[in-house]
Amino acid sequence: MMRVSVGGRLHFGFGNLSLANERLYGSLGVALEAPRLSVTVERADSVTAPSECNSLTETVCEQLALPGATVTVDQSLPAHVGLGSGTQLALAITAGIAAAYERPVDVRNIAPQLGRGGRSGIGVATFEDGGFVLDGGHPTTRFTTDRPVDGTWSVPPVTARHRIPADWRFLVVLPEADAGHSGQTEDDSIRGVIERADSRPADRIAGLIVRDVLPAIATANADRFGSAVAEIGRLNGTWYADEQGGVYRPPVGEIVETLAAEPAVYGAGQSSWGPAVYGITDTNNAAAAREAGLAALEQAGLDGEVVLSEGRNEGAIVTSG
Repeated sequence: MMRVSVGGRLHFGFGNLSLANERLYGSLGVALEAPRLSVTVERADSVTAPSECNSLTETVCEQLALPGATVTVDQSLPAHVGLGSGTQLALAITAGIAAAYERPVDVRNIAPQLGRGGRSGIGVATFEDGGFVLDGGHPTTRFTTDRPVDGTWSVPPVTARHRIPADWRFLVVLPEADAGHSGQTEDDSIRGVIERADSRPADRIAGLIVRDVLPAIATANADRFGSAVAEIGRLNGTWYADEQGGVYRPPVGEIVETLAAEPAVYGAGQSSWGPAVYGITDTNNAAAAREAGLAALEQAGLDGEVVLSEGRNEGAIVTSG
């Protein structure tokens, strides 16, 4: 019996969505300690798994040429809210099955066969080693408006990885709202965005990454990091506005606006398609930031959950017994 445990991730946005530039996508994000996903895997002669991951488990067994596995999801990440639940589940099951059979596996190589890493490499990279990750995206000539068939791409390469400072904290606000885009709906939305994306925000984002984000995490400057990733998220939102009903998808905008006005929160934004909202803070301001998250939900008239998480500077944990 093998257990695999891993936290979620935040996706701050893409570097470029315009076909006018040589590389498409290129994302940045961080690994979280919480919320967490945990699965238990045992060898078996056939596949037994929850309905939401039965087909995935079958695919993993086929890819690894194994007869089967029994998979139990002990703790799950909220699905389709912007925390990377799909990729973390797929890779956790893969790592668990491989470990149960004492087979080596490179999750980066198998991820495309599972339909993962087709746009962003953040989920794969944070599963591997945690930390802050910037990936290099894909050649625009390879990834045009349509994503290639599963298994025919490589996961975007990691171009920069930094340890997340120990005193940084990530506020995660999870309002009870409709799930974010996924599957074919997400593919259709991204296609629409790319077909009309203005190239100018990409130039601004590139400058923010080089002059603000990377120096800020290298020097542990949470304030500068938070304001920079928040601006990158806002610029991404200008690309998405027609697809999601605004720079931030409703009702995320009101929560982001409330958090951005709180001195304890250094920057706030929407993770992926939302509705998860993040805020950057530190240990000195964590309690005030959490209260601000609760107040933001109340002000928006929404129920939900507020999580305060450390950054995760290691990959998924695989244990036996």
